Order: sequence, then C-alpha cells, then structure tokens
Amino acid sequence: MTQTTTRLGDFTAEALTGGEVDLGQYEGKVVLVVNTASECGFTPQYEGLEQLYRDLGEQGLVVLGFPSDQFGHQEPGTEAEIAEFCQRNYGVSFPMFAKIDVNGPEAHPLYQWLKSEQKGLIGGAIKWNFTKFLIGRDGTVLARYASTTKPEDIRADIERALAA
Repeated sequence: MTQTTTRLGDFTAEALTGGEVDLGQYEGKVVLVVNTASECGFTPQYEGLEQLYRDLGEQGLVVLGFPSDQFGHQEPGTEAEIAEFCQRNYGVSFPMFAKIDVNGPEAHPLYQWLKSEQKGLIGGAIKWNFTKFLIGRDGTVLARYASTTKPEDIRADIERALAA
C-alpha cells in the first residue's frame, strides 16, 4: 500500500469509547501522539503526559493516546478496562483511542505515516510502548522520541512548537 497522506488531518481513528474521530479536528494544534500500555514499566508516563496536557492545553497542545498490545502483551484489557485504568490511576483527560497495531501489516494508517516521517533507531518500526511523535500546528511531524524519554523532558520542544 502506498502512503500518500502527509498531514495528521488526513486520518481518522476509533475513540476508546467508540465512534470514529476525524483527526483533522486537531489541525492548528500541537499534537503529541503516544502508543500506550497499562502494564508497562513506562506506564507511569501517563502522569507526565496528563500534566503536559493540563499545563499546555490552553496554549494548543493535545495529547492523543493509542493503546497497543504489540509489546510483551502489556495492554491485554478491553477498551472499557483501559479507560477505567487510565482514569482511576492517572486521571487521564486527554483523548484516548481504541487499541491498535503500530507495527506490522495491520498497523494503523496513522502509525504507517508517523513512522515514514520520522524513522527511529530500528528503522521505521516502533520499538516499545510510549514512543512519542510531536506534530506541529501545520499537521506535519516535527520529532520522534523514544519510550525512555519522559514527557517532562520534551516540554521545551512542545513549548517551541506552540510558539511557532
């Protein structure tokens, strides 16, 4: 499949609570896309992601969480269980989406595009949960961050994107 999409707004994704979401509604905002998991060593990053969203949301930041069970079966729950876990443990208020594949032949088209725009250390593939992509107000990918990069460590990059 040839991927010709070049902007975030060209995609849709299913919300964690059901229903298709047009990602075009986030154009004009700075977006941080993250593949998440509830049973991962990096799961506490939900706290940092939520803090960024609360601190910078009024300036135009949106965090989008995409649960994936492709790494060590660390997201085994249903969409309802994922939503309950995120709310109960981290007070997640940013948009969360239904579980997707981020690698392989069934990878969500959004992730096919993200990986083609910003390759990682192992080529285009996502290495683990909590890989982050920063998307500018124009809908283009600005940067990619490894799972080990804490949300607070990319705050300056986000603030620069918000100011641009």
